[in-house]
Amino acid sequence: MTDTSPYTLAEIPRQVAALSEDLRACYPAVAKAVRQRENTFGWDGLTRVVVTGNGDSLHAALATEMAFHTFGGVACEPVSPLRLLEYGTPWERRAGVHTLVVGVSASGGNAQVVDALACATRNGARTLAVTSTEGSAVTRAAQRALVLPLAGLLPCPGIRTFQASLLPLYLVAIEIGRARGHLGDHGADAIGAELATVADAVAATTDLLGHSCALVAEQVAEQVAGTSVVLALGSGPGYGSAHFAAAKLVEAAGVFAAAQQFEEWEHVEVLARPRDLPTLVFATPSRTRQLALAVARRARALGRTVIAVGEADDTELAAAAGTVLPVAGGVREEFSPLLAQVAAGRLAGEIAGRLGRVPFSTNCP
Repeated sequence: MTDTSPYTLAEIPRQVAALSEDLRACYPAVAKAVRQRENTFGWDGLTRVVVTGNGDSLHAALATEMAFHTFGGVACEPVSPLRLLEYGTPWERRAGVHTLVVGVSASGGNAQVVDALACATRNGARTLAVTSTEGSAVTRAAQRALVLPLAGLLPCPGIRTFQASLLPLYLVAIEIGRARGHLGDHGADAIGAELATVADAVAATTDLLGHSCALVAEQVAEQVAGTSVVLALGSGPGYGSAHFAAAKLVEAAGVFAAAQQFEEWEHVEVLARPRDLPTLVFATPSRTRQLALAVARRARALGRTVIAVGEADDTELAAAAGTVLPVAGGVREEFSPLLAQVAAGRLAGEIAGRLGRVPFSTNCP
């Protein structure tokens, strides 16, 4: 890449380091905005939420699907805008006011997300834009918008912007649960307060990876830098994290990476070569913890280079995987993507550095 590129490798760790403060700074304003939207827009009566976007925005939808189920008590479908526009069935288009369609685009300029929001509005659904860009096209296409601007944002594979998509989605899920009586005021307030404290766990995870566990990150970078393929595996919210991690490896280091669910890996990718294929396993405490451990053990027995993302004191996971990228403990499964993003960004930056690559440079001279 030429010297005129706006992307620098140094921006990746800067953005990772900014995540905890972003979360602390943005939470009060976004929580207030979501409550105001409830008063003017109404979350009650909803039975279904569709979250649409491309790239990291779709990964954020996958990562927060469980939150809409458990906090909001509603069905949630993460879908691409193309799927929604071109392959949606007639009943989907006529879902009406009981459906909320959330279009996510950090830049606010994704044309397909704009079209999907406009289509949903025409067909009677409630529509909401989530973006980091005030006055952007998605804000004009939706009935309501949640805008989370990020100060000092420089060109980089989306790290701060990914979190800026996750936070509003979590808060919308909580407020839907409040409005529908699924959580009640006390329950919604308690989960919202819990979300606010995750900033401390994000900061602790950043310290674990950046200081006492720096050697682990370096070892992982060396293991995967020489291969042409990396697999990232997860389930539930961890499946969204796996997609995000794969995207950062591609964008930052030009390493081909793909995400898969645990159970599908057991059917297909378990057969893939090379035998030492690097495999990321997102294994924070979850409903599928035992499956995550089994996958890590089996992959390692097959000769895979297994790197698990899990709690720092999880000795069982360390024994199963061999190498662990540590995250802070005590965070519920729904919020685990906020910690996994730290490990994913850190790892992508380390590998890019080892390869001497600049983000988004693969197709450049």
